[in-house]
Amino acid sequence: MVLIRVLLTGILCFTAKTLCGPPLPVATFKGQETVTAWFKTESQNFAGATLRLQESLAQLDNARPETIATARQALMQCRLYYKRIEFFLEYFFQSAAVIYNGPSKYEIEEPYMEYQTPIGMQVIEGLLFETDITAHKEELLKEAAAISSSAQDLHALLYGFTANDRQIMESLRLELVRIYALGISGFDAPLLKSGVSESYEALSGVQHALAPYLEQHTSHADSVAYYMNGSLQFLQNGGAFDNFDRLRFLSRYALPLQRNLGTLIREMQLETQSLPGALNYHADHLFSKDAINMPGAPAANADMISLGKALFYEPALSGNNKISCATCHQPDLHFSDALPKSRAFDGHSQVQRNAPSLLYAGYQFAQFWDGRDSSIEMQVMDVMSNPLEMNADHHITIQRLQEHEQYRRLFSRIFPNTGDGAISVTRIAGAIAAFVRTLDPRNAPFDRYIDGDTAALSPAQARGFNVFMGKAQCGTCHFVPLFNGLMPPLYNFTELEVLGTPLTDDLLHPQADTDSGRYKVFPIAYYNGAFKTPSVRNVSATAPYMHNGGFHTLEAVVEFYNKGGGRGIGLHTEQQTLSGAPLNLTKNEISDIISFLHALEDTIPSHYKQQLSYK
Repeated sequence: MVLIRVLLTGILCFTAKTLCGPPLPVATFKGQETVTAWFKTESQNFAGATLRLQESLAQLDNARPETIATARQALMQCRLYYKRIEFFLEYFFQSAAVIYNGPSKYEIEEPYMEYQTPIGMQVIEGLLFETDITAHKEELLKEAAAISSSAQDLHALLYGFTANDRQIMESLRLELVRIYALGISGFDAPLLKSGVSESYEALSGVQHALAPYLEQHTSHADSVAYYMNGSLQFLQNGGAFDNFDRLRFLSRYALPLQRNLGTLIREMQLETQSLPGALNYHADHLFSKDAINMPGAPAANADMISLGKALFYEPALSGNNKISCATCHQPDLHFSDALPKSRAFDGHSQVQRNAPSLLYAGYQFAQFWDGRDSSIEMQVMDVMSNPLEMNADHHITIQRLQEHEQYRRLFSRIFPNTGDGAISVTRIAGAIAAFVRTLDPRNAPFDRYIDGDTAALSPAQARGFNVFMGKAQCGTCHFVPLFNGLMPPLYNFTELEVLGTPLTDDLLHPQADTDSGRYKVFPIAYYNGAFKTPSVRNVSATAPYMHNGGFHTLEAVVEFYNKGGGRGIGLHTEQQTLSGAPLNLTKNEISDIISFLHALEDTIPSHYKQQLSYK
């Protein structure tokens, strides 16, 4: 899976040491001694594996299939050795880690439009599964040489290196998230399908680094050791990638391990400042409701939220005094409108794109399908002023609200010492955004299962989660726990993808969609047809689907992915980031995936709905 990643300046940084501020006092657990000794040994093993990879690639010959199999196996061995030191490299030397396991696509840092060229093992994997592999032999050798040359000097990274125990513990916490959200889904090795084996090696590295801390033999140290051993054994004996029981692994071993490690870190007073991003270290585990902080959410009190709710249902915000936010985002329809594209302001034409659900909308760094706004506040103001949507005259809108005593009173209470001037468009947007950020029910059957209700999921739904996170590769774009494009392990930016989505769900006679997506925001070739990855929570209640509303059923959506996206159904999608190879899902597997998607459907709380009028 190749993904477009929009990197916003100031969000993604290169080293965790920089992000954590000044070094904290060093504890007495010999953590640095342990991890550096581990890194010295395992980096040498990795360097040796890169040399063997070079040798195998030099022998590639399409006429000799065994040479291809040998090269793939050599790449897999490289990846396994890399995973043993991944926690260390990704945290302390992130810029070096990119050389080995960076994404196999161009990354674009906005607003400077700086490009990061694809390099590393993910690039090699993609080339090793092309139809004519020999045609890519020169490129493969070039990639392998770059990796190997750098790997031989990995030990040099330790020159002058220092780390305290808090930083080491943080690197391990992040690695657990990386394993749970990316590793077992096969995110960075979708074709090799080595994600389970790689997760075992990555967790082995974590276990080794934890050893000096577990020597304290406290109750939580013993619990960490117990769940660590259980997790490793489950990964080792879990079978083939497509058959691995991810739900059982997470619920029985992995999440309890994360919970107990967090408690142990707090007991040892080894917590650090949080990294920039949304991951909350104080949560029990990755699937806890508070595991991800809502990015960019300013403080909002009950009055602000109450005002925002009233304004959400207020038609006075529109030019014709008839349209409210709830017109296109209806609570009874899970805050969507069940239309392919919402009706425009004139009442008979359509807006450009489908109106997605607002549930969990706050968990994004990019709003709108093309990601053009970075906050809900900006999105609200754009919708209000858009001639096709609410077509509001801001001056008239403010006058209308000022005519109602209760609005004047609420605005003045929330924004004191401003008199009649308390009402403004920016404050309207801020209040509505505060309400939208509360649309976070997290009460679906899947959530109840994770909370301990093992009867909440049917057998088909449990199987569906495993297929979703495994063979179907859905979890490599819709990342847990939010099942959207917020990228683990820091959850600090939003992914966009080029799927090649056709105009309709007639996959036998596909028609290309002319919507260029983010390309309209930034005319860069890689953005042509790129759209934000939304959450699949509540998709069972929010048909039709895709940015154009062209897909009417979940069956059609899953089949589109099963065939390999636009390229797989015969469209010419030059920059497609989704693999064009078919997934070869069976009818039963497709049925199970859809059953699981129904298990992500929330019950809408009554307090989300309009109850009081402020008129």
